[in-house]
Amino acid sequence: MKHFFASSQQPRRLRRHPSMRALLRETLLQPSDFLLPIFLVEGEGIRSEIISMPGVYRHSIDSALRLCAEAANRGIPGVLLFGVMDASVKDEVGSASWQSDGLVQRASRAIKGQFPQLLVIADACFCEYTSHGHCGVLAHDGDRDDQATLENLQQQALSYAEAGVDVIAPSGMVDGMVMAIREALDAARHERVAILSYAIKYASAFYGPFRDAADSAPSFGDRRAYQMDPANRREAFRELALDLEEGADMVMVKPAMPYLDLIRDVRERCDAPVLAYQVSGEYSMLHAAAQAGYLDLQGALLESLLSIKRAGADAIISYAALNVCDWLR
Repeated sequence: MKHFFASSQQPRRLRRHPSMRALLRETLLQPSDFLLPIFLVEGEGIRSEIISMPGVYRHSIDSALRLCAEAANRGIPGVLLFGVMDASVKDEVGSASWQSDGLVQRASRAIKGQFPQLLVIADACFCEYTSHGHCGVLAHDGDRDDQATLENLQQQALSYAEAGVDVIAPSGMVDGMVMAIREALDAARHERVAILSYAIKYASAFYGPFRDAADSAPSFGDRRAYQMDPANRREAFRELALDLEEGADMVMVKPAMPYLDLIRDVRERCDAPVLAYQVSGEYSMLHAAAQAGYLDLQGALLESLLSIKRAGADAIISYAALNVCDWLR
């Protein structure tokens, strides 16, 4: 019995041998593709696991320094800092976020002192610092007062820059946030501090474990009035254009996997570096499925991260960064 192929082309020829697959692989993951998020808490000797995020911990500054050593040893180029505040220091405007001796500020100085090769990126928002859990100052009607929020955001960004932060990453989806930060930084002679804008941030169901980790869930309502509607695509291009016009050095799409189409769109529409955030829900659901025996954790995480890079992300923020670097060796 004869077997015939409709074409002389047989794609399997280029898949049969593992060395051939490695030679022709179009997308590669490497440690320099990743940024590691760190949740900071006050105290000493604290490394407290976050139940909803297996393998992720809240760290006091001394513990965070040990984590930074692990990141640096693996070739990860930078960390993204979040301050997790005790309720006793939260207030209506989030003033703890711009104190010169604040948690993130002290952590930044410590990290830059011991690991100058690491980029320190500071998330610039207020939900972890306000008593109401919203991303800024609230007006009398409960809506966010964007003008007052921008003024506080300038104070926050300046305090981070003075503490040695390399990159300010505003995440509150405040209209005009990039321009306000750039003007404040430049006026204070911090022209070298870069801005990574959470330019395209959706009101996603995948943030739940993060809000547990950062104790940042809003005490009432939600954030749909300022984060993007998951149904919208064209709106993302307006957000992107505005932030680039205002001076963003890098832009981010958040979350990552549910919005791979947006990562690709943004990559094709701008020359600025594009980052993507594999958020807490993406991370935790893969762990939950693996714990239930439904999938292989290593394979699923690597495939998910590969899809993000293949879509066009220049760098990926991921809670799995340390493990992934070990797997890539």
